[in-house]
Amino acid sequence: MIKKRLDNTSIHYWINDSDAETSILFLHPAFADHSCFDKQMKYFGNHFKVIALNLIGHGCSLGKGSITDTADNIAAIMKAEKIGKINLVGVSIGAVLASDFANQYPDQLASLCCIGGYDINHFEPELQKGNSGQQMKMMLRGFLSIRKFAEENKKISAYTPEAQEQFYNMNLHFKKSSFRYLAPLGSLINKHETQERSYPLLIGVGEHDNEMAIKASKQWAETEPTARFVIFAGAGHIVNMDMPDAFNKELESLFQ
Repeated sequence: MIKKRLDNTSIHYWINDSDAETSILFLHPAFADHSCFDKQMKYFGNHFKVIALNLIGHGCSLGKGSITDTADNIAAIMKAEKIGKINLVGVSIGAVLASDFANQYPDQLASLCCIGGYDINHFEPELQKGNSGQQMKMMLRGFLSIRKFAEENKKISAYTPEAQEQFYNMNLHFKKSSFRYLAPLGSLINKHETQERSYPLLIGVGEHDNEMAIKASKQWAETEPTARFVIFAGAGHIVNMDMPDAFNKELESLFQ
C-alpha cells in the first residue's frame, strides 16, 4: 500500500498500486484508523483500486481541518486519483460521513454501504438524544484515561476477542486532544432531504450491537425501499472486524 497526503490538508490515505477501473474507499469508526480495514483491503486489492483514509484527528491525520470536511476530502482524493465514481463503505461514524458524501456528491457514487449507522437526514430526536448521551459518556471516559476508555470501548464496539484486541490497540493511539475534531459531527444531522438514489445501498448492523443502533438501522432501512438490509450474525458494532468474511461477501454482491 502507498501512503499519501492529500494536498493542502492534514488527511493521509493509503492506496494500492492498481489500474483497476472499479474503486472502493473505506471510512473507519471513531477512535480507530485505516488499518481496521486491512482484511478488506487485502481481499479486494487484487481486483479493485482500494483506498482507506485516516479521518481528521485519527492516526497521522492531525492538524487543521474539520470532520465536516470529509465529503470534500473524498471528492478531492477521487480527483487526484482520477476516479469518476466510487464504491463508498463506512462503519459507525464512517457511515455517517459516507451518508454526508451521498448528500453532497450523489453523482460520484457507484454504491454506498453504511454499517452501524442511521438516516442522518431523518434522525429522530429521541434516538439523537440517546446517541448524543452515549457519545458524551464516552468522551468523559476518554478525558479521564485513554487506557480505561479503550478497555471499555472495545467491549461496546467489538464482539469477537480478536476484534476487541485489535480495536483496543487502535484506541490506545487516539489522543485526548482529538476529541475536539468530533464535536462538529452533529451539524451534518437533519441538514438535507434524501434524494432519489441512482446507486445500490447496503444498510447493515451487527446482531450484537446495542439496541439503539439496531433500531436506528432498521428504521432507516424501512424508508429505503431499494436498499438491502443485513443483520450480521456473530458481529457487534464494527462488523468488518468481527465478521470479515461475511462482510466481504456482502460487499462483493453490492459491487456486482
